[in-house]
Amino acid sequence: MLILLSYVKENQAAFGAKVSQVASSLGIDPNELMIVMYKESKLNHRAVNSKSGATGLIQFMPSTARSLGTTTEALAAMSNVEQLDYVERYLRPYKAKMSRLIYVYLAVFYPAAIGKASNYVIAKSGSTIYNQNAGLDINRNGVITISDIEGWLISKLPKEAQNYESKKKAIG
Repeated sequence: MLILLSYVKENQAAFGAKVSQVASSLGIDPNELMIVMYKESKLNHRAVNSKSGATGLIQFMPSTARSLGTTTEALAAMSNVEQLDYVERYLRPYKAKMSRLIYVYLAVFYPAAIGKASNYVIAKSGSTIYNQNAGLDINRNGVITISDIEGWLISKLPKEAQNYESKKKAIG
């Protein structure tokens, strides 16, 4: 059963089916893809970050949208189901690297960090990346590490997602 689907406000059934299809194509857990999209946009395909201009389900940066042959404006105008085609296209190069939730998230947020140690520093206070994502610095020490992101990723999730992740960790 797909978690967090109740947060999808339009085309719920079609969206759920498409998420499952995209996840299968990428070889990833569809619920992990749902968690990443929830954390990035609350599953709102029209979400826009006022600081960076990032748009959509996985918060496509304007330059990323251009590299995919579109624009953030065009992405915002798409249905949530249509936008999933771009989510898949964006994630495809990381297909073999997304074996865990943190790696699915890092593929979206900072692909260069996939597979690095948990203390790997992604951003330091004062940098643009840090300033736009200071909320990821869980311990407020002026650096964002993979460990910080892992903590943030599972924090403040709806109960169904927390329960899913807890069960998954318990299994192995």
